[in-house]
Amino acid sequence: MKNTARKKQPKEAPSAQLTLADVINTGLHEFVIAAGTAALHAVLEHERTHAVGPRYAHLPSRSAYRAGTAPGELVLGGRRVTVRRPRARKRDGREIALPTWAAFAAEDPLHERAVEQALVGVSTRSYARSLEPVPDELDTRGTSKSAVSRRFVAATEKQMAEWLGRDLGAIDLVVLMIDGVYIGDDHVLLVALGFDAQGTKHVLGVREGATENAASCTALLTDLRERGLRTDRAILAVIDGAKALAKAVRDVFGPRALIQRCQVHKSRNVTDQLPDELRPSVKQAMRDAYACPDAARAKRTLTNLVRRLRDEHPGAAASLEEGLDETLTVKRLAIPAQLERRLSTTNAIENVIGSMRRIAARVKRWRDGKMILRWTVAAIADAATRFRRITGASGGMTQLVRALKDHEQAIAATMRKQVA
Repeated sequence: MKNTARKKQPKEAPSAQLTLADVINTGLHEFVIAAGTAALHAVLEHERTHAVGPRYAHLPSRSAYRAGTAPGELVLGGRRVTVRRPRARKRDGREIALPTWAAFAAEDPLHERAVEQALVGVSTRSYARSLEPVPDELDTRGTSKSAVSRRFVAATEKQMAEWLGRDLGAIDLVVLMIDGVYIGDDHVLLVALGFDAQGTKHVLGVREGATENAASCTALLTDLRERGLRTDRAILAVIDGAKALAKAVRDVFGPRALIQRCQVHKSRNVTDQLPDELRPSVKQAMRDAYACPDAARAKRTLTNLVRRLRDEHPGAAASLEEGLDETLTVKRLAIPAQLERRLSTTNAIENVIGSMRRIAARVKRWRDGKMILRWTVAAIADAATRFRRITGASGGMTQLVRALKDHEQAIAATMRKQVA
């Protein structure tokens, strides 16, 4: 007899199991978010089951129960998304917090996203368009210009307080670099960058002021000392050549600080006072002098250049002569050439300041100094994630530390003689 029984048909795939065509049509990112949302619900349900016990099970010892669902908001793709969240309560009516929900509902990821978008040039007005798409059925908010602006301010204020209040006691400071940058019409930001005995870079502090004067520099260095930075040991201070910076370093660190004037700044200051036709030859002469392996020979070459310039161009000659010895400080320490080149200029801190300038260029109007500080700290924190050890640190920093200790011992011996 022929079997006329109807063949069993295969089950249709659940709607959650999207085909490749579905993924292509809806967009991979939307598919991932939809899948992630489903996974989140599964995790939350698992946590609720762990808290109250299996569904429909008769447990005499049960101390909590399911309490249905309620609308809630979590952070997803840089925005707040409304979803149904499972709830659980204890017998006394108190709600049980589900750990995963607390983590996804936190504001921190939104704050971080707002800062990241601002630093790469996305305006608060364009924030929503910069986000990845989410499924249309999800109700979202938190992408308006005002909402993004509030989050950015909150995040950068917190970041600024943390950065400007960090304890510096654990940093074994060997090299200090200080430089200033003008932001807006009437604000100067002084930045202090440090290198420890391993050659690792540390942004130590930032100070906002009206001018790059000795008082502002001293205030910056005093703040670093109050935050734990040791100032009772010899260091190498690399500065742009401003007398105010040199005075501030000596006021705070005393004679233990060796001052290195930036050779690039010195060359620029000299050539700026010369006619165009002389600038290339004088610049090359200074470059050749600074390339000399011997400090005494380099000084003789520069002194001869001063003599040649004095009659025709006394301004340039005076600029070169002023602080000439301090442009050769690192050369006298007899450290490896590669590290010597890196510490003869403020290029390392100029890279940090370059990041600040790029970020500042995206701001159309600065309201006040606090706003400038917030943006600056955000830019510096972002740049710090890409810091590398200073070139020539291997072996070179050990020799530098030894040379600084010799200098410190010489200072101590001189002070003992003066007391005697």
